[in-house]
Amino acid sequence: MKTALISGAGPAGLTAAHWLRRNGYAPTVVERAPGPRPGGQAIDVRGVALDVLDRMDLLTQAGELRTRLRGMAMLDAQGNEQWRSTEMTLSAGRLDSDDIEVLRDDLAALLHTRARDGVEYLFGDAITALDQDDDGVRVTFREAAPRTFDLVVGADGLHSAVRRLAFGPEEQFVHHLGAYVGVFSTENFLDLEDWQVWVHNDTRTASYCLYPARDNTELRATLGFAADPLDHDRHDVDGQKALIAERLADLGWETPRLLKAMWAAPEFYFDAMAQVRLDEWSRGRVVLIGDAAHCPSPLSGQGTSLALVGAYVLADELGRSDDHRTALARYEERLRPFVALNQALATENPGQGASEESMAAAKRAISLDA
Repeated sequence: MKTALISGAGPAGLTAAHWLRRNGYAPTVVERAPGPRPGGQAIDVRGVALDVLDRMDLLTQAGELRTRLRGMAMLDAQGNEQWRSTEMTLSAGRLDSDDIEVLRDDLAALLHTRARDGVEYLFGDAITALDQDDDGVRVTFREAAPRTFDLVVGADGLHSAVRRLAFGPEEQFVHHLGAYVGVFSTENFLDLEDWQVWVHNDTRTASYCLYPARDNTELRATLGFAADPLDHDRHDVDGQKALIAERLADLGWETPRLLKAMWAAPEFYFDAMAQVRLDEWSRGRVVLIGDAAHCPSPLSGQGTSLALVGAYVLADELGRSDDHRTALARYEERLRPFVALNQALATENPGQGASEESMAAAKRAISLDA
């Protein structure tokens, strides 16, 4: 049986593990975290990505886990309501859509239930070197002993180590989109009930979004600010929180309480709004999927959907051909037009988001059947 090493236990990696196993591979997943990562923001599964969940017999369960927001309100820096809607939210789109908004950790846990049997996991470990030849890829790990695999799949996100090792420094591929975002969870100190709130300053260069989760028992916060690329330490969490606090200082209303909660939050994510663009997604026996290959940025609302669909298409093509070169070429041929349309959603209307028409066209712009 052919072997595949997948770097990253997020939606892309878990989906790839399931479908590669179904298509005749013995998958191993290596994940830097000690277990499935908790926390994260609400993410969207749309269009063809729903079909991927359906083929995994997970669509009904995912629907049961969806957020239950009744609508949203937009506030100014003083907390004055500017407008509200009970038809849509900025994070999820129309509330009467078949699309699903679900917490990232909930979706990852659900995918893990399908990608458990027949999949080996190396949690708390990471790839440190790749050395490939015509017969396989010898992988050196930080903790485990070196091993050789028939295929290595980089599903390790915006700052992919696999991409760096096989393709080169990320500066060649990661393109800044003019903003940064931070995400954390805290107690629902606003007592929001299935309601989303957005707050922005007068120049709209700083804002945050709050919404309840877990039956309104906790609050998920997404904080952002506009900025050119910053010289900061990606591993310095306190430094990242300080950046957020500085940039959101002119926002009033509940901002002081929110920032106090941020400093106490044990789970915190911070990164640039950026897109990944490469001329090719594979080098020999190493291939990239999800954000590692083509991150569209959260501004597109389609990162998770691209991850699910890309993982499915990759495994589908590998299952159709005994020649990995043919399969990887077909994977790119099928997926690139879909990625291009969805990446364009992030830049179509800067500061406003893509139109409903563009989203409707992009989310269905591929067939799962070759």
